Formats: sequence, structure tokens, C-alpha cells
Amino acid sequence: MIVVGLTGSIGMGKSTTAKLFAEEGAAVFDADAAVADLYGPGGAACAPIAAAFPGCASEAGVDRAALSHALQADPSGFARLEAIVHPLVGAARQAFFDEARAAGVEIAVLDVPLLFETGQADQVDAVVVASAPEAVQNQRVLQREGMSAAKLEAILARQTPDSEKRARADHVIDTSRGIEAARTQVRAVIAALKESQP
Repeated sequence: MIVVGLTGSIGMGKSTTAKLFAEEGAAVFDADAAVADLYGPGGAACAPIAAAFPGCASEAGVDRAALSHALQADPSGFARLEAIVHPLVGAARQAFFDEARAAGVEIAVLDVPLLFETGQADQVDAVVVASAPEAVQNQRVLQREGMSAAKLEAILARQTPDSEKRARADHVIDTSRGIEAARTQVRAVIAALKESQP
């Protein structure tokens, strides 16, 4: 099974690119969706987050707004949060791999926003980066509800710069030219990955 790490900064079209891989038959593990499950009612992250960040979680789930506020007030909390969440996401990822291998899946895609930042780029066979010009990124992100230029700047400050991601990638998908152009690029990446196998 070929394991692909898919990443891209906020607003770069990573989620859309992941869907295109899925449409081509790849199994896709969505780290954000795994976190959403962990944060949801009865999720495995709720109790430890409630203990580490009082008032930010209950049996009803994690209050993302309260947690975000707590992290803005005390950025050192990010390390505590990651120590809770990363092992839980890792267990979900391993279960995904086990199921994909058992099903005979040819290509498995890890859709991970912080692929480089969490050291997971070293654990995959190839890295694919979804990218677009900065102006396109800004336009996409600033259209989101509740987003501001300051919030975008704070998010980007915690992420590896797009230029570095592109430089470290095995393949780059330019998402600025529309869905069909991106689909063509995804198909080309899949063909190249299959050709590279012995």
C-alpha cells in the first residue's frame, strides 16, 4: 500500500484535493474529521480537555470557542492540547491503516494540515501539497464566517510557510485553476505513484 501525506495551508484547497483522491479510489484519512469525532459528544478527548482546560469541555463535547479563547489567552496551552489530542489521532490513524490494508487498498492518503509540523512527513511514501497563490488563499479564507486578517495571520504563524511546503513536496497540486485542472493533476500523481512501485 502506498501511503501519501496530503497537506496544505489554510485556504489552499487541501480538503477538495482529498475528495479528488477519494473519487479516484484512494482511501483517505481526514485528521480534522478524526479530531471532530474526538471533540464531539462522548469523544475520547472531552474528559482530558475538561481536566486540562476547565470550562472548555463536558460530556456534550468540546466547546471550541471557549478552547480557542483559552489558547489565545495562554499560547503555552497548545503543547498541553497536542499532548492530549495527537496520541488519540494516532490511534485512529493506525486503525484506518489496518482497515485499508485488510481491504487491499492500493493508495492511502493521510489528509493532515500539520504534516510537516508534527513530523509525519517522514512516515509517508510521498508528500503532496495543495497550493495556490497567496492572493487566492487570502480571498478564500477571508470569505469564511468569523475570519479576519488577524486570525488568518495567527493561523499561518503556526504553520510551515507554503513556499517551504512546496519545496519539500514530492508533488504539488495547484488548486487555483479549478476542479477539473486539479483532478487532472491528482490523476497524474496517482499514475506516477503507481509507476514508482516495484
